[in-house]
Amino acid sequence: MSDDPPADADPTVRRGREGDLLAVLRIVEGAMLEMGANQVRRRTESDEVLVAAHEGRVVGALVRDGDHVEAIAVHPDRRGRGIGSLLVERALAETGRLTAEFREEVRPFYESLGFDIRERAGETRLWGERER
Repeated sequence: MSDDPPADADPTVRRGREGDLLAVLRIVEGAMLEMGANQVRRRTESDEVLVAAHEGRVVGALVRDGDHVEAIAVHPDRRGRGIGSLLVERALAETGRLTAEFREEVRPFYESLGFDIRERAGETRLWGERER
């Protein structure tokens, strides 16, 4: 009998480390989000990056500034499996409140997590808020 988790087991969520920088950048860029290496490095140094890892590989990341989500992304092969939700729930447990600014096409994701979403006059992006 093996103690290894099944191949489809949920990833573990942990703090991002300096060694995760390249993996986080690849995932964020793969989701076509604009975030530079220096920004991710600063957030990692201030403990504001969470990563979801599966079998030693980073498969998702959430980057925040305080209680504001700057980026959340999941590797394309792992989307739709609840990884983004795990990351948001962990960040929410740490901060008690989250805000996010995002494109219309990801509105269903934020709605599914219980964010209160509104449009802001003169803005093309939506604004979402959720408290624990």
